[in-house]
Amino acid sequence: MAEHRSMQRAALLDAARSLLSEGGTEALTFPALAERTGLARSSVYEYFRSRAAVVEELCEVDFPVWAAEVEAAMAAAQGPEARVEAYVRRQLTLVGDRRHRAVVAISASELDAGAREKIRAAHGALVAMIVDVLGELGHTEPRLAAMMLQGVVDAAVRRIELGAEAPEVVADAAVRMALRGVLGG
Repeated sequence: MAEHRSMQRAALLDAARSLLSEGGTEALTFPALAERTGLARSSVYEYFRSRAAVVEELCEVDFPVWAAEVEAAMAAAQGPEARVEAYVRRQLTLVGDRRHRAVVAISASELDAGAREKIRAAHGALVAMIVDVLGELGHTEPRLAAMMLQGVVDAAVRRIELGAEAPEVVADAAVRMALRGVLGG
């Protein structure tokens, strides 16, 4: 029984990822989740009390995986400048990943305070990864610099999502801007 519930919950989360990546938060409805999973709409409520609860669980499940990928890319890079570049490029590479697209859609939505706090905490953990690197580069306010750097990444993510330029063009521009900014001290 527990295994069945776990599989159903995983199927609901997978359906939620698909819905978010295809149509944003407006597409994430309980009727749509029920249709995608073959469950009765009332059954969806047995797993999640609200749309915000679905979003919170997606953040808990997907964001650590995404952050681990960024952290691994940074660990493989040699030197602080290369780690900054890896931080930017890996996040932008993940834009096409369904988990990332869901997180972007989630971040743009109107959610309850609990869900917004989970998203803020997840983003804070991501930003924390780069603070020490910026300290190595001589920043006197590395936390502030990290927040600004993440702003460049977030703007590049939105630009890639728009599709106005090729993702590589956006990534190269973001890396140049990031490196010039962080090396400027």
